[in-house]
Amino acid sequence: MATIQSKISHGCKYWYIVESRRVNGKPRPIVLAYLGKVETLLKRLQATLNGQLKLKSYSHGALCALLHIAHNLDIVNEINKHIHSQRTWMAEKPIRNNLTAGITLLLGSIGRVCMPTSKLGWWNWARTTSCEYLLQCNLSKIDSQHFWDLMDALPVTAIPLIEEAILHRVFQQHQLTTDSLFFDTTNFFTFIATTNTRCTIAQRGKNKQKRDDLRQIGLALVVSREDFIPLFHQTYQGNINDSKVFAQVIGNIKARMETLHFDIEKHTVIFDRGNNSKKNLAAVSKLNLHYIGALTPYHQKQLIADAAGHYSDVIIDEDRTLQVFRDKRSIWGEERTVLVFVSDALKEGQMRGIVQWIEKRKKKIEKVNIALAKPNSKKRSRKLLCTLIQKFVKGPYGNDLLLWSLERNAESRFHIKYWVNDEKLATIEDSLGFRIIMTDRHAWSSEAIIHAYYGQAFVEYAFKNLKNLYHLAIRPSFHWTDQKLIVHYFMCVLGYLLATLVYRMARLHCNYKKSIGSLFNTLNNIRLATILEPQKKGKIKTLYKLEEMDDEEKQLLNGLGLENYHIEKPLFNGFSVYNP
Repeated sequence: MATIQSKISHGCKYWYIVESRRVNGKPRPIVLAYLGKVETLLKRLQATLNGQLKLKSYSHGALCALLHIAHNLDIVNEINKHIHSQRTWMAEKPIRNNLTAGITLLLGSIGRVCMPTSKLGWWNWARTTSCEYLLQCNLSKIDSQHFWDLMDALPVTAIPLIEEAILHRVFQQHQLTTDSLFFDTTNFFTFIATTNTRCTIAQRGKNKQKRDDLRQIGLALVVSREDFIPLFHQTYQGNINDSKVFAQVIGNIKARMETLHFDIEKHTVIFDRGNNSKKNLAAVSKLNLHYIGALTPYHQKQLIADAAGHYSDVIIDEDRTLQVFRDKRSIWGEERTVLVFVSDALKEGQMRGIVQWIEKRKKKIEKVNIALAKPNSKKRSRKLLCTLIQKFVKGPYGNDLLLWSLERNAESRFHIKYWVNDEKLATIEDSLGFRIIMTDRHAWSSEAIIHAYYGQAFVEYAFKNLKNLYHLAIRPSFHWTDQKLIVHYFMCVLGYLLATLVYRMARLHCNYKKSIGSLFNTLNNIRLATILEPQKKGKIKTLYKLEEMDDEEKQLLNGLGLENYHIEKPLFNGFSVYNP
């Protein structure tokens, strides 16, 4: 029950609607609404007596779904337990504003899913949600310093242990089944200054978002085939190439599989050609892991030549058939099954890149022709022009793809004629689009191997989500020390794990077919309204009701089992209590 209370400030009396809530087991007054001075209060009361109720609504669906999953997985206590066990030197428990590190990191993770912001901007988002109501605590003092202090309390060595414990509960509660594990790496640029020498994890390298001018951080990720659940992650220095990262983490990936009690014989690790090397494949074999990988066509010219004229039809889908060459041969000292085929999508993309390259060169040459045709243009020697044109046409496809000649026109001015070497272009086109897959799964059919390899798109989909600026994004990451950056990435992957579990439930129980981004857009639209109703003797009653929903929103709310969470207020009690 809410009450009206007054507070005197600078000699003036102000009125508030206050509700008593328990915070860490103690009653605390929580302000629901500011009413203002007596004159303002009188106007509000007159409006209420005329039947005009005061109400305010909050985004509810996405936050409630994520808290529900996190509560069942006991994430808060798991984080707190590892902090307590590994920080025995701390004189005090890591608590700030009556909130523990566990609940703070969880709330930060959930914020990344719903609306990525800086740590300073977290409260501006949370105040628009039902977060305080569901947790029954005051969150208004959570700022960037609050996050920094409690992030600092988490040792980076505890992160794999926390992740393993949470994944154990995920498999128990959600009955997940796995067979193929997809591994890949990506990187995220930062704005950490070059002069910052205290940060070693952010380094310059080849950035996949074309920001080579900035320092970047790498992320290695393993996801499951079913529902792309993240099963392993590791943050690493941004200047390490994919092949070296693979060598560093493959042992940890096997250890994670064993910790989760996977049957190694029934699981296959799938990775792209960027992770390949003779040493890496030897390490995979030594660990007794089954694998499917890819080879670079440029390094396997003899294999492609041997495949010519020996292709067989392999039915991939009902309406899709591939011409595939299959063979067993020794590659890097070990017998492997190899498949060679042409990907139409890859070939089309490569041809598009060649055409774009040609068009750019044509435009450069045309600019020179326009300059040469001007009456007052500076005269240039034939040797200088030839050197310039040769620089233009030089490229990865040879100097004879775009042919040219330097001639004089009627005014005795130089003019460049150019044309595409169609014969050369046709030869290049015939060499494009090749995919080469290798595996030690010799008994598998070609169709099964190709299907498994194309599942690599699942981890690419995960990276795409982690770069989504509206949901799940790792950026912005306003940190500049290694420890906080690693903890920040852990929070983001934890948020992604919760999001994939909500997505899995929506697909299973609601037959949801849209993307994970669309799911959280819809859930964010499910709102909880706070209604203030007048009672006898001047008291105000607070009611919490869900706003009107469309059919899709109702189906999701009921399918996820969240229809009564706004009534069962004690549901999430204990999230902010430190339980070592």
